[in-house]
Amino acid sequence: MTATVIPAETGQDGAEDLRAFEAASRAWLDSRLPRRDAAEQAPKYSIFHNLGHEDERALIDGGRAWQAERVDAGFGAMTWAPQWGGRGLTASHERIYAGVEREYLTPERHENILVTVELVAPTLLELGSDWQQERFIRPFLRTDELCCQLFSEPGAGSDLAGLSTRAVRDGESWRVNGQKVWSSGAQFSEWGLLIARSDPAAPKHKGMTAFMVPMDLEGVEVRPIRQMSGGSTFNEVFLTDVVLPDEFRVGEVGDGWRVALTTLGFERQSSAGIVDAGGNTADLIRLATSLGLTGAAEVRGRIAESHLYERAQALLVARYAELEQAGAVPGVEGSIGKLVWTQNLKRVGDAAASFLGHRILADTGEADTFAWTQHLLGAPGYRIAGGSDEIQRNIIGERGLGLPREPR
Repeated sequence: MTATVIPAETGQDGAEDLRAFEAASRAWLDSRLPRRDAAEQAPKYSIFHNLGHEDERALIDGGRAWQAERVDAGFGAMTWAPQWGGRGLTASHERIYAGVEREYLTPERHENILVTVELVAPTLLELGSDWQQERFIRPFLRTDELCCQLFSEPGAGSDLAGLSTRAVRDGESWRVNGQKVWSSGAQFSEWGLLIARSDPAAPKHKGMTAFMVPMDLEGVEVRPIRQMSGGSTFNEVFLTDVVLPDEFRVGEVGDGWRVALTTLGFERQSSAGIVDAGGNTADLIRLATSLGLTGAAEVRGRIAESHLYERAQALLVARYAELEQAGAVPGVEGSIGKLVWTQNLKRVGDAAASFLGHRILADTGEADTFAWTQHLLGAPGYRIAGGSDEIQRNIIGERGLGLPREPR
């Protein structure tokens, strides 16, 4: 077992505090969960869930219960202020706890929970009204209620500002009509964070407004999409004459683009931190060892390259967490982290396929072979989710490096 590393830059008092925190974390987890024994765990390479509806709901319910228990014990929202149920601790505390928790058999964490806790809750903290923060943040951090994103649309491609779902003001309410797509977990969510066009005459980035939408409201219809990997995590969402009170509006009228960018900034950071999705370098090493390939220079090179990118991703996630806690607004760092992560998903999948050769083509019952198709079929999805790789490169070039805008 690898010991958790105390950051070298931490002073003596701080290091003692972190060691005490690590010990307290381990003691709390020891009292609740069995230790993870890697030797007894069946390899798992799926990136998206490929379950039936009831099995996926059961998985989400287990994750929600664990998230609530963590928050109540002070280990689930530890960098948040006590006002929201947190402890006001540092990103270093959060990283240490995450490292310790990986030693235990925890309930699996679904994308729907990540969206609620790591994307929507911080967005409302940044841009929500006082009423919205009081109403939503603590229930979202405990996952008492779940929230999906209602951003992407058919026909808009990766251009979020090209959306056509309309929100028309009617006194103190809004009437919404349109269609959304690729909404992960919409069938399990109590709420959705919607971006809609409220002023078609304004420049497209300035004519959008954001809303919180109850998913059981009349006029909201969710239709799951069958994925090529087998599951139905994604959905189409149809909105027909949906009436929303103005108090559900997030941010100012016409400021939906700012809400979207804030959420997407958190999403890129969150996506880059999902280290458990699909296979990884440790899986490649186990595979190469079982196949007797570890002496081949090409195999060793592929494994080394994958490890380097995993290490770079971990450092980017840590740097981003420190910047965020220092008050930085999500920016180009999230795009870099997301790009490094999605590119390495492809790198790991390609390496596994090259090691296995024809054995990956059909399920012959041989363990640890055909299962890698779950990684290969899922990896392209995260190259689109949260803004495609091409969009991330544009953000890095234009906002990070100051290059001229791409012709549009």
